[in-house]
Amino acid sequence: MAQDDDRTPEEEFQELLKQLFGGGAAGVDPEQLSKMAGMNIDPAMMQTVMRHLQDAFTSGGDEPISWEAARRQALHIANQDDRGVTAGQRTDLDQAYTLAGLWLSEATTISQLAEAPRAITRGGWVEATLPVWQELAAPVATSIADALTRALQEQTPEDMREMVQGAGKLMRTIGGSLFATQLGAVVGNLSKEVVSGGDVGIPLMPSGQAAVLPQNFAAFGEGLEVPDDQLALYIATRELAHARLFRHARWLRLHVISQVTDFARGVHVDTEALEELASRFDPSEPDELRSALESGALLPQRTDAQNAALARLENLLATIEGWVEVVTEDALTRLPSAGRIAEAVRRRRAVGGPAEQALNSLVGLELRPRRMREAAAMWRAVTDAVGTSARDALWDYPDLMPAAEDIDDPAGLVARLEARARGEAPTADEMDDALAQLLAEAEADGDPDAGNGRDDEEPPGDSRPV
Repeated sequence: MAQDDDRTPEEEFQELLKQLFGGGAAGVDPEQLSKMAGMNIDPAMMQTVMRHLQDAFTSGGDEPISWEAARRQALHIANQDDRGVTAGQRTDLDQAYTLAGLWLSEATTISQLAEAPRAITRGGWVEATLPVWQELAAPVATSIADALTRALQEQTPEDMREMVQGAGKLMRTIGGSLFATQLGAVVGNLSKEVVSGGDVGIPLMPSGQAAVLPQNFAAFGEGLEVPDDQLALYIATRELAHARLFRHARWLRLHVISQVTDFARGVHVDTEALEELASRFDPSEPDELRSALESGALLPQRTDAQNAALARLENLLATIEGWVEVVTEDALTRLPSAGRIAEAVRRRRAVGGPAEQALNSLVGLELRPRRMREAAAMWRAVTDAVGTSARDALWDYPDLMPAAEDIDDPAGLVARLEARARGEAPTADEMDDALAQLLAEAEADGDPDAGNGRDDEEPPGDSRPV
């Protein structure tokens, strides 16, 4: 853009905006931007912002979130100290997977995986799981980007709104890019903590795939005084149990993801906090917005509806992990250190690592199954009462899966399953009683068709099947 010494700073800024929002972001010089309208912006700092702008304008779409930026950031962190997988580690894990598969088949009727388990690097875990992270974070990311745009537009004086007409897209892009960068940092740091594909509790790996990160489970075993081969066998067994379950109950993956995204869609940005931040936001110094994203300051206190959604999700995750724990325990009765490793895993899942805590701040989501011990006790009671086949059949259909009430009262679930095994009719529940009462009231009112399943009026002609 040619310089004109006769133009005012406002005119220069307006010309710059025309270039930006006319699709010419790639041709804007960051050093030139730093001189506009009296702004004192470090050209080097603007390079990152301008790169995000270039990505946004060249893509031609309205997507505010740069998921490629999230991927780059996650891989950058994951690969910093990624030592890869040696041939020896791969061989050891292959042996552990083979033995784990045999022992697991003695503990569950759910069949083996069609695809061989893998040993993967931290970077490999990022690549495999990022599509699910993107799906989970998208509702919150969009909410933040939209709210930032609205807040900045409302903060703009009336006489300047026409001049900065296209600035909303700029702010939306910056907000979305910063969120994507923060998500990438969370996923990248998680890749240093997780020991397997199912370690976080939700189905992050593609369906039917199992994977272990040798570099991470070696670090996890430090201080446990457990032989490496026993630790590898435990982790491999637990990972295979998790992957087998999600492959068998194909509906379960969508069920979990739907509950997580439903919760995320209910997360609304604290408008007052964002408006206060937007009133002093400087695109050249995004640290304040980044800190607000990191700390969770833009996410207000949960509503009652969100707390209820989170409770449902926690019960679901606890039900899944409780089954995995019981099956893993039964498969590893011949492993001397199984009890010690299991307790370490339970403590680790209950507390969560730094990256999990960062995820909670970023999207307001806790993935720790608070009721895992109670759920495991339920599955143990079911196993002892009706055996592995009847227990595992509860995963065949969504309406058979134990509910939160069954975790509270395993005896009730056991009684129903034992009655079913004896061929007895199921005991009527509250819904059955209510339906029976409605039918009885209808009969008392003189409805001749009450309870026979027919409509009040028959259609003309013979409606019986031929």
